[in-house]
Amino acid sequence: MALLHSAWNRFSIYLPVLLMGVLALGSYWLVRNTPIFTAAGAAAPATHEADYFMRSFSVKNFDALGHLKSEVFGSEAHHFPDTDTVEITQVRIRSVNPQGLVTVSTADRGLSNADGSEVQLFGNAVVVRQPVVDKGVVVQPKMEFRSDFLHAYLETERVRSNKPVTLVRGNDTFTADSMDYNNLDRLMQLDGRVKGVLIPQSAK
Repeated sequence: MALLHSAWNRFSIYLPVLLMGVLALGSYWLVRNTPIFTAAGAAAPATHEADYFMRSFSVKNFDALGHLKSEVFGSEAHHFPDTDTVEITQVRIRSVNPQGLVTVSTADRGLSNADGSEVQLFGNAVVVRQPVVDKGVVVQPKMEFRSDFLHAYLETERVRSNKPVTLVRGNDTFTADSMDYNNLDRLMQLDGRVKGVLIPQSAK
C-alpha cells in the first residue's frame, strides 16, 4: 500500500508535464491539418483580357438634362477591365458640345476611356469640327485634322498629335510634325516642319 502511494505521488508530480506535452502535440496536429482559406471576397488581379465585346454597335451618351453628348459607332469593340478602356474597330464618334457644335471623329481603330470623354485614334484618323455660324455669318470656319494618330479630348474640345498632321481650316491648309489645338482657348500650336497655304478671301 505504501509502495502504491509512493508511485502515485511520483506520477502526480509529472502529470502536469505530461498533460502539457499532450496539449502541445494536439495543437501542432491541428495547425498542420487545418485547411487554409483565402480571404472572403478576394479578387484575382485583373489581366489585359477583354471581359465583353460588341459588334455593329451604337452607344449614346447623354448629359444630366437628357441632351445628347456623344454617339459612338463601331464594327467591333472590346472592353479591358484592367485599364477600363474600350478598343473599337472602324470607330466613328459624333460629339455635341453645349452650344450644339458637332465634331465627328473617325479612324481604323480607336481606344476610348471609360466615360468616352477621351479617345485615341489610330490609322486614317480624321477629326472634323463643323463651322460656327451666328445669324447666318460663319464666325469660325470648318476645321479638319488628319493624321495617322490623333488624340481627341471631347469634353475640353482639344486635339493633339505627336505625328505628322494636316490641318484644313476653311480654305487654308497647314502641315506640321506635331500639333496641339485647343478650341476653347482658340489656340493652335504647330511644331517641327510647319508649312501653310493661305487662300485669300474673295472680295465681296
